[in-house]
Amino acid sequence: MGWTVDWQRHWVGLTALLAAGAGLGEIVPGVTHRGDDIGRWTARQTRDWAQLNEEQQQRLAALGVKPAARPQKATARTNAKVGAGTGAARGSEAFQRGVAALKQHIQREEKTVVGRGHVEGLPDGTSVRLGVFLSNQKSRRDRLTEDQLATLAEIGYHWAV
Repeated sequence: MGWTVDWQRHWVGLTALLAAGAGLGEIVPGVTHRGDDIGRWTARQTRDWAQLNEEQQQRLAALGVKPAARPQKATARTNAKVGAGTGAARGSEAFQRGVAALKQHIQREEKTVVGRGHVEGLPDGTSVRLGVFLSNQKSRRDRLTEDQLATLAEIGYHWAV
């Protein structure tokens, strides 16, 4: 059928959790079945729906799983507030600070790998918990705008493509 034993095992885990009375909204990352993180797997399936074959999509849809909606681009109001004359904005102020810190770190260290506990100081005196910022962006990539994903991809993070 074209999918792995791993996919089938997770699907069985999802069916077992639903049969036991759990609702789809309760199966979030961290919810496990026999050692497999079914919540994380389910979130990944909804995010990567187009990569699933038709049979996989049908099986998940029968359980009530639906593809994740793509995040919408930043609104004109957000662009005006964040962009402030710089053209198209790429996200919130916190995101912009994180990207500035990330670029600074990459320029200095010449690598895109950042330790989880790393804190980067910006020239304006603010500190960015860069490792946490990057980890959060990756884990929440399904909620980032297209512009934010494009910014991260331009910097060199392949998972943002």
